[in-house]
Parts: sequence; structure tokens; C-alpha cells
Amino acid sequence: MMSNTRPSNTGRAPGAASQDAAPGPRGMVVHYSKIALALLAGILFAGFCALGTWQVKRLFWKLDLIERVEQRVHAPATDAPGPAAWASITQQTDEYRHVRLSGTYLPIFNTLVQATTALGSGYWLMTPLRLADGSTVLVNRGFVPKREGIAASTPAGIVHVDGLLRVSETGGGFLRENSPATQHWYSRDVAAIGASHMLSNVAPYFVDAKAKSETAVDAPVGGLTVISFHNNHLVYALTWFALALMVAGISWWIVREDKRRRARRSAGTQESDHAGQD
Repeated sequence: MMSNTRPSNTGRAPGAASQDAAPGPRGMVVHYSKIALALLAGILFAGFCALGTWQVKRLFWKLDLIERVEQRVHAPATDAPGPAAWASITQQTDEYRHVRLSGTYLPIFNTLVQATTALGSGYWLMTPLRLADGSTVLVNRGFVPKREGIAASTPAGIVHVDGLLRVSETGGGFLRENSPATQHWYSRDVAAIGASHMLSNVAPYFVDAKAKSETAVDAPVGGLTVISFHNNHLVYALTWFALALMVAGISWWIVREDKRRRARRSAGTQESDHAGQD
């Protein structure tokens, strides 16, 4: 009489588990590890894409700012903002505006600010200009290579200044703080310079005088304003998007290899089952 019992698992590789068997503790750990890695990959991909998108927005903002600044620089000169408009002056809306103003220089309050220019190292010569309404605007008359003789070259009487509006540079220079007590200046900090000379009603900006605004032989050299903007946003955007693609690529490779590994394992199990049945 033939037996109705199923073939035994004799011949199956030692320790091999049935495909229908529930995963053990090790299998659960592997399963949850995969979920955690998938979540981490998703977070990294979304984060890198968000950073790349933000840099693209910054790029268009910077390009728009550069265009607006170019328009201000080459626009016809307008009257410099008076005290009523001082509170509304910002770097975004007013920096590098082409302005004009008239007044009397106060050479007794000349201030030298350390500078490095295309002409070499030296100083910016900052001189207060007293306007008809009693307010004061600091004028960067230009570059001078040395401290001596700066007061003697100051024009007397009413002068007309044509130049670019600049927002105050607070604090100091790189690794150097302004020292009002010793009159060592590393940035054109309007408020601090005005306070050091006890000037009142000082505008919150200064004006870079244009070239040849003064004709004396030893006059400071104007027109050396450097208009430049750091614009690396495209490089940053490409970097973030590249990192996002790397995360996506690595994730795809891991998933593909995991599928191949499981396919090989499944094929090996089936061969063991056939061997056992034989």
C-alpha cells in the first residue's frame, strides 16, 4: 500500500527555513533597519532639494539686485536724502544711488579710514559736509596714500559733490575693530565717526565722491568705488541638487542589490527543496 505522507524535508540544507515561516527577531531587525534607512534617505533627498530650490531663489534675487544697482549707478544724479528720509534708507533700496549735494567741508574733522585700493594701500579721506539745512553728511573724498597734508588740500567755501550713496559700515574691518579714542578706523562707520567728533544731525550714510571732483595736485583720488556682489548661488544650487541625486542614486542601487540578493536566496531555497524531494 502506498503511503499518503508528504515527502520529508530530507536533503534540505541544514538550518534552512521554510518560505512560509514567520520572520524571526533577526528578520524583524533587518526589516525595521530598511524602513529607517528609507526614511533617512527620503529626509536627505527632500532637504537637499529644498536647499537647492532656496539657492535658486537667492540667485534670481541677487541677479535682480545687481540689475537694480546698475540702474542706480548710471541714473542721473538726484538730491541726497534729507533728514526726513533718513529712517527709510536701507541697503537694498538705496545702496549706490547716484546723488548730489552741496555744502561746506569741515576739514577740522577729517577722518582717515584704512583702505586697500587699485592704487595701493592708504586711506579713505572722510570729511563732514555741512549742508544748508544744518545737517551733516560724511563724504568719502577719495584715496590718499599718507596722512600728511590732507587738511591743506580741502576746498573752501560752498562745494558741489556728485557721487554714490553708501550705507554705513559698522564695527570695523577684518579682525580689526575701530578705535575712536585713538582715531584708528578700519571701516566707514558713520555714526561712530560722527560721535567721535561730537557732530550732530549726521546722516546715516556717506557719499563716495566721483572721480575728479577735486582738481588740486595733492587732492584725494575719487571714483574708486568697487561695485561687486558675491554671486555663488548657482554653484550652491547645483551642489545641493547633486547631493540629492547622489542620495537617490545610492538608494536605487541599494534597493536593486537587495532585490537581487533576495532573488538569489529564493532560487537557492527552491533548488534545496527539489533536492530534498528527489
